[in-house]
Amino acid sequence: MLASIAYGFAVLLDLFVLFIGLRFLLAPQAAAAGYGVPAKKDGDVAYLTIKGLRDSVYGIVGLALLFFVGVRAEAWFMLVVALLPLFDTVIVLRNGGTKAVAFGIHFATAVVVLICAVLLFLA
Repeated sequence: MLASIAYGFAVLLDLFVLFIGLRFLLAPQAAAAGYGVPAKKDGDVAYLTIKGLRDSVYGIVGLALLFFVGVRAEAWFMLVVALLPLFDTVIVLRNGGTKAVAFGIHFATAVVVLICAVLLFLA
């Protein structure tokens, strides 16, 4: 039962990261505002594209690891990937974003990813 929950949770997180990446590619200004640091009009397109590609690839890599390598590889991946939302917390705080967004979205995401990693290790 725990394995099924951990597996499903990992798939949801990977798909969510893929969705976030696609949102940065398709609606970059809205995605940046949701991230907590609004982008300048017509000024940050390259960086928003990089973020979109980065997140999309992380979602795809997570799914590939889970389906082709296994739960243990996905657990290690989640453990490492949890660093990204931790650093996103710092980025938002250092660039004028609110504490509510930094901690309520990014730090909370890091905690959720770490919980998923633990569940995968226990599965």
